[in-house]
Amino acid sequence: MYIAQELRKSNIAEYLLYMWQVEDTIRAFDCSLARIRREYIARFDYSDEQKEEETDWFGNLIRMMNTEGCREQGHLQINQVTLQTLQELHGQLLSSTKFPFYNAEYYKVLPFIVELRNRGADKEEGEVETCLNALYGVMMLRLQKKDITPNTQAAVKEITTFVGMLSDYYLKDKQEGLEF
Repeated sequence: MYIAQELRKSNIAEYLLYMWQVEDTIRAFDCSLARIRREYIARFDYSDEQKEEETDWFGNLIRMMNTEGCREQGHLQINQVTLQTLQELHGQLLSSTKFPFYNAEYYKVLPFIVELRNRGADKEEGEVETCLNALYGVMMLRLQKKDITPNTQAAVKEITTFVGMLSDYYLKDKQEGLEF
């Protein structure tokens, strides 16, 4: 909860990736709040009050996952709405002539997006989701200490730059408002 709150304020893409990881963490503990409290939350150096707040937060997420039918796969509606907001901002940035650096970075990343989609990524998902899925996949590989090919590393570097720009524009739009 505390990490999510900070990430939501500072980097929306990292927030989404973190929330996807939280969803997977909940699934890894079989959506059991008792196990999450005992085996996961207990490991953090939190006060008793913070542990209770964290437990309540996980409990709410578990309830939403059960209600929304994403107990085994998929993403919570709150995360899907955030992703859709990013996808819409992406479209606005691309259609405007006021963001040439964003457009340039997009065209550097586009071949990777096309390649990911050709490799079996969901062709219905938006370009931003394709990029985030790639970053999440590489993050999971790193956590499993698996090798990442040089080509994948190069793609991830470009995707990271692109998604970082989108996150920065999201933050700027929330704080000041962007003129398209």
